[in-house]
Amino acid sequence: MESLTLTGLLNKSATEFPNHRALSVSGQLDLTHSQLRHLVDHAASLLIASGVNPGDVVALTFPNTVEFVVMFLAVIRCRATAAPLNAAYTAEEFEFYLSDSESKLLITSPEGIESAQAAASKLNIPHGAATFHLKTKTITLSSSNTESNVGSVSELVNDSSDVALFLHTSGTTSRPKAVPLTQLNLASSVLNIKSVYRLTESDSTVLVLPLFHVHGLLAGLLSSLVSGAAVALPAAGRFSASTFWQDMIAYQATWYTAVPTIHQIILDRHIGKPEPAYPKLRFIRSCSASLAPAILDRLEEVFGAPVLEAYAMTEASHLMASNPLPEDGGHKAGSVGRPVGQEMAVLDENGVVQPAGVSGEVCIRGPNVTKGYKNNPEANKSAFQFGWFHTGDVGFFDSDGYLHLVGRIKELINRGGEKISPIEVDAVLLSHQDVAQAVAFGVPDDKYGEEVRNHCHLGESTLCFLLIASGLNLNVNFFTCR
Repeated sequence: MESLTLTGLLNKSATEFPNHRALSVSGQLDLTHSQLRHLVDHAASLLIASGVNPGDVVALTFPNTVEFVVMFLAVIRCRATAAPLNAAYTAEEFEFYLSDSESKLLITSPEGIESAQAAASKLNIPHGAATFHLKTKTITLSSSNTESNVGSVSELVNDSSDVALFLHTSGTTSRPKAVPLTQLNLASSVLNIKSVYRLTESDSTVLVLPLFHVHGLLAGLLSSLVSGAAVALPAAGRFSASTFWQDMIAYQATWYTAVPTIHQIILDRHIGKPEPAYPKLRFIRSCSASLAPAILDRLEEVFGAPVLEAYAMTEASHLMASNPLPEDGGHKAGSVGRPVGQEMAVLDENGVVQPAGVSGEVCIRGPNVTKGYKNNPEANKSAFQFGWFHTGDVGFFDSDGYLHLVGRIKELINRGGEKISPIEVDAVLLSHQDVAQAVAFGVPDDKYGEEVRNHCHLGESTLCFLLIASGLNLNVNFFTCR
């Protein structure tokens, strides 16, 4: 296990399936696994010629394009660290992320990104533009001023301890935490994803999620490439409901993964403008946020495929748990499934493992888990206790070993000592056919400490009936209905 690397897995799939389609840009380009490997090696030589050394951090900010895929893989191939960044960041945000990651080079599309380049210039970080040439199927890098030598790449041996990916957690309540992920972390995660979904060279997907996030990067792109499977990128470089099913049909997609918001958009598109026919899918995957059971049921009914909800986070290199394929067990609405490829336990505040049905903090350990946040001893002290990584999520295992999430430790609503899960309230409201969106949250209250508020489009009598029927001991007076 210690010698396992992502680049080794990618080379293996390119050797086993050299002529299989690996990467497409809708209506423009198809690359085989062999062609992609040669492109990556050439791009890695350009990076070395630009002065990139092992251990250097290279920031990448692109739409979902072939340039991003090639340059990301090239960065980690030359033993450097890729730091994908959201192109929508402001100049101030770019300045923070570029500085915090200690990036040595910024690479963008040929069009450039003004806010990113302004931040890089302020920090004296060089900028390069990567350009893919459709006619010749080659890539150039503007920051490479000397003759590149592909032989310089063949001399490099990737190591499992190489930090390959550098990301930040969301900073909703505090400064974003920097998460370094090694070749071993990434390789372990993609093998877990490949295993639980039985991905093979016969599979194909259309990528709808941004590649600066682990969901799209690990679950959509890298797990497919490692499996010898194929990925298609939308022509616009981002998700488009109007072209999604056209691409799925054109590239004979067998599955896709998305966040609940995109699933809802796809459902709305079906209601407003249904396709003449839909492809036969092996499964649909949902992750990164809670999927309401009612939405899961509608997806399965409309598209005729099992919808598998999963549980993931950046610190775990994405996947932690998933509902299985039908041939491997039942999938449960409202559950994020069973642990995949790692140890998982529910602990109380003293680190004691809790039995089935009892809630506590979800904790994990395994080769996919980061060894710690960068330059953040306080966060590491609280996150790594009792020999486990603490996710901050509250949940419980049922008698079948399926994990059910209740909420975040900091997001539970404490009403007079009663801990109320906003996820459970949302699920009840979304079970009503007339509710498209609902969100529950806590607000300060003089009497109870915190009170429940909810925005939805239901009358009080209907809301009261739903809460009583669900078994939630909540009075309708606690809600704001709109």
